[in-house]
Amino acid sequence: MIRKIFRQMLLTQILSSMTVMICMLIDSMMIGRFLGVESMTAYGLATPVLLVFAAFGSMLSAGVQVLCGKTVGSGDGEGTNACYTAAAALALGVSLLGTLLVLAFAGPLCTLLGAGRPSPDNPVFSLTRDYLRGFIIGAPAFICAQVMVPFMQIADKRSRLIAAVGLMTLSDAAFDVLNVFVFRGGTFGMGLASSLSYYIAAGIGLVYFFKKDCIFRLRPRAVTGKLCRELLGYGVPTVINQISLVLLVFLLNKILLQVGRNLAVAAYSVISTAGNLCYSFGSGVASVTLLLSSVFYCDEDKSAIHTLVRTMVHYAVLLDLIVIAAVLAGAPWLVRLFLAEDPAARELATLGLRLFSLSLLPCALNTGFKNYYQGVNRTRFTELISVMQNFAFPVLFAFLLSRLWGTTGVWLCFLCGESLTLLIISLVVWRRNGKIRFSAAAYSLLPADFGAAAGDCIEMSVSTPEEAAEASRRALEFCRAHGDSEKNSVLISLCVEEMVTNAVKHGFGGDTREHSVDVRILYKEQRRLIRLRDNGVRFDPVRYMELHKEDDPSRGLGIRMVMKMVREANYIHSLGLNNLTLIL
Repeated sequence: MIRKIFRQMLLTQILSSMTVMICMLIDSMMIGRFLGVESMTAYGLATPVLLVFAAFGSMLSAGVQVLCGKTVGSGDGEGTNACYTAAAALALGVSLLGTLLVLAFAGPLCTLLGAGRPSPDNPVFSLTRDYLRGFIIGAPAFICAQVMVPFMQIADKRSRLIAAVGLMTLSDAAFDVLNVFVFRGGTFGMGLASSLSYYIAAGIGLVYFFKKDCIFRLRPRAVTGKLCRELLGYGVPTVINQISLVLLVFLLNKILLQVGRNLAVAAYSVISTAGNLCYSFGSGVASVTLLLSSVFYCDEDKSAIHTLVRTMVHYAVLLDLIVIAAVLAGAPWLVRLFLAEDPAARELATLGLRLFSLSLLPCALNTGFKNYYQGVNRTRFTELISVMQNFAFPVLFAFLLSRLWGTTGVWLCFLCGESLTLLIISLVVWRRNGKIRFSAAAYSLLPADFGAAAGDCIEMSVSTPEEAAEASRRALEFCRAHGDSEKNSVLISLCVEEMVTNAVKHGFGGDTREHSVDVRILYKEQRRLIRLRDNGVRFDPVRYMELHKEDDPSRGLGIRMVMKMVREANYIHSLGLNNLTLIL
């Protein structure tokens, strides 16, 4: 089931990763083709500010993925609602404050970014300021869009996410065309076009959160300072990652101004924008990994985590090899979309884009492992990878190689930096394991006492009533072999049979998907625990008992019997799955 969930989430997560980047890509293409190289330079200089706001949105999004992953894994619905409320409040408050500050101090900010001072013979300054002012108006919307993504993934609203990204892309392209050919609003109009498209995307997503069937509820009283600090704390590795990227862009612009002047910065703007779109494939894989690793880590499901790591590596390699081949072959045509009128800039950008594309495979693996380690509470390692990958190594190689080969040396810094980062991750893993191993278990870096011992856990997957009966029989044998009493063994066997049979008979109809129930029985720390996950029709047996406890006792007899056997029952619907945990 883990591979199925991963595949189902992957497409929408890739598209969601493109939420900010698609508008930047369209803006970059239109600016390069119709507004000239100076406007393209201004766009490149403004990029660090855009990345700062994207960093905050990514921090909140990552915090939501980790914190909600833990509440989902433990069946804590109220904890999930508290996280939802805190994330909404932080996203709105910080984005509004940041927007006002940028609008108030746009001039000094442009000078700091390298656009110089305002003067008649320095058009780059005014062009940079205008783009910033237009784009920053949409900051609340694109931060909101980033934060909505994990909640909509948890709620299994992938089609709405796809619709939001699709309409955002179409509207941004339409607004850009109107700006260039009708309103002639220059770089300010380009930034404003992106802002309007972000509000359209955010509006489509927000509609779900006001529907009656929304699984999230605002709980202002549940929001505490501790919860907000925890939410932001889980996102710190991501914000370190984003700040590293901001510093990288800032310093590479400085180096390129020295070795290639404005032409090199314009070429880097093309590489950066196209590269961000290419990154979306690896980022999509990594984002799915972050959410699922948080869920499985809280559930202490070692085998699920090993399967997740293997699945993550498989899709990271497969997708990025395809992207690399496409970029190597199509670089000249892609660059022409941005720089149609300047052959020298096109030549620089084409070579740079091809060399940059070679870094995508190690980058996807680094990003995937980084997000995985964040999900399993290896925060310091995640932060170290972020700094190495997105700042320290690329800047070091850019500084050294630019002295030897000029702008070509700068383009090579991405491949060298990502490759060295991947090598260091592997060295840490091998040192921890005491030998060179390339297995999922080795790269999982789980504590020695994580999860249940092999003899204390049994896992089964069920798709038919006959398999449900077999699962019940295996559960009985497992409990007996574990030394439990005959009474307890029979009770656990009955719980499995009743709940699994109910899911198979009543939850597996109405669509063409492959359905299954994953059963996990765990003995740990004097506890007997049964965890059931299925992708059938949504059904909460805990809520069912609350609503029907006064009904005819013969109604829902199997569920009533099971609920009387257990000490605690937790249910939550997330990722398109019914998740039920029973503690006997």
